[in-house]
Amino acid sequence: MADKTLKLGIPAGSLQEATAELFKKAGYRITFASRSYYPSIDDDEIECLLIRAQEMARYVEKGILDAGITGYDWVCETQADVHEVCELMFSKVSRRPVRWVLCVPDDSPVKEVRDLQGKRIATEAVGLTKAFLARHGVTAEVEFSWGATEVKPPRLADAIVEVTETGSSLRANNLRIVAEVLQSTTRVIANKAAWQDAWKRQKLENIALMLQSCLAAEGKVGLLMNVRRIDLQRVLDVLPSLQNPTVSSLSDPNWVDVTTILDESVVRTLIPKLKGAGAMGIVEFPITKIIE
Repeated sequence: MADKTLKLGIPAGSLQEATAELFKKAGYRITFASRSYYPSIDDDEIECLLIRAQEMARYVEKGILDAGITGYDWVCETQADVHEVCELMFSKVSRRPVRWVLCVPDDSPVKEVRDLQGKRIATEAVGLTKAFLARHGVTAEVEFSWGATEVKPPRLADAIVEVTETGSSLRANNLRIVAEVLQSTTRVIANKAAWQDAWKRQKLENIALMLQSCLAAEGKVGLLMNVRRIDLQRVLDVLPSLQNPTVSSLSDPNWVDVTTILDESVVRTLIPKLKGAGAMGIVEFPITKIIE
């Protein structure tokens, strides 16, 4: 009988809580126990393991895990041969990609990448940095940084390659960006042999579908309203929509029901316009998932 358990890697560290929250929205409850690297999940067909995002791709490639969640940057850094199931646009701070950037002190004479020829660069992403320098024809000493990378220039390094979302930490340490090395987003990756297993592939596709549907619904709400047919066009003219609004007939032939999905940020200005155009019985409701 085929193995009916999916071994899934959950990223430990900065992405851990954000990942658990996204799974919760998708209908999966992950519970972390103190000092345990085996979170429980309310799905008997999934076995979770906490692994640092930096190591995830290697363990997925080797088949120790069937699948995992990690950054595109760490897949590139480890050069792991894995299958990308889907992209998840979320991080510990925002829904934007993170950026690996080459930085130097504000008063450094370095203006462009080639100025770092023969210099010392500190980074956690040694492979990414070496590949980036090679593309620019630059040879430099790239050393692994065990942490606190931002404080190393200028005494311990001439430059650093560091990940940033907002840039605030770089500015606080008087660093300026010389070049962008890589943009990265979170990915669901799978072992290639596991991906060829029909059951595991279907399980992963289902999980990916639900996770992506939650991300697609963020910042969206639904509006439901009753409209007289004679006012319908006026209402539609002021109504933005994710797609075309749904217009349904009511028992009274002179009235219709209009349902639409839109950005929550426009609701406060839109509802008065809809009421002015003739909409009545307007109801706003939350959207938790959008599946195309």
